Amino acid sequence: MRVLVTGADGQVGHALIGRATAAGHDVAAHARAGLDIADADAVYARVREARPDVVFNAAAYTAVDKAESEPDRAMAVNADGPAHLAAACREVGARLVHFSTDYVFDGLKRGAWVESDPVGPTSVYGRTKAAGEARVRDALPDALILRTSWVFSAHGANFVKTMVRLALERDALRVVADQHGCPTYAGDIADAALALAARGVGGTLHFAGSPPTTWHGFATRIVASAGRRRPLRAQRVDAITTADYPTPARRPANSVLDCAAVEALGIPAPPWENGLEAVLGEILP
Repeated sequence: MRVLVTGADGQVGHALIGRATAAGHDVAAHARAGLDIADADAVYARVREARPDVVFNAAAYTAVDKAESEPDRAMAVNADGPAHLAAACREVGARLVHFSTDYVFDGLKRGAWVESDPVGPTSVYGRTKAAGEARVRDALPDALILRTSWVFSAHGANFVKTMVRLALERDALRVVADQHGCPTYAGDIADAALALAARGVGGTLHFAGSPPTTWHGFATRIVASAGRRRPLRAQRVDAITTADYPTPARRPANSVLDCAAVEALGIPAPPWENGLEAVLGEILP
């Protein structure tokens, strides 16, 4: 496949480039500095130049708290940008895989979220990502929108790398224990997206790691696994509530994604513990 990746400097974009190249695909990739997807003219130029079979849009405004004070910029990247890409893909006959987030949901459901559940984002980030989904569907109905959650990898900034750094610096960590979700390894997201794209799958699907946990549960496992590789200063991980750690943006209390639909296509929800060990092997060799 001829593949175009946007957001090449992000976690998912970086993983996509590596996986697609290893699989023998012809890859063109653009980092944020080289392609601002909010710029319609630039988007059309890059897509026309590459003439890709598939565009993977991994570009996004992901600074969840900062988005509360920069709603216009977040909307430009998370909604206008995907709309430009969808229109450009329609023009050249390319497929589009657009990555979205668990934050499109309000977090109030007791069970796992399925694809048909109504969105109800509670943050600027979530609202802009939901708007991006809607605009992609309007412009390119057969696009694949792949929602995922709690992404981590050895590349870029993420929760795993933050917890390891803090565990090396502090005697104890304090981590929220009343937000539930599914950590997901960026390499697994890339593998799933490439497999789905090769089969021409469209629509909206959920893909996330298993099993569900809390940020505290995730942090506890990170510290335990990292401690087997290197001595850590942290001796415990204390559970706190969301109220104990206020942030500008409201996070969903439950953002567990139901992945039954993608599993029915033969792509199982991967154990996030395996991805965690892979990441720790890179950052703590």
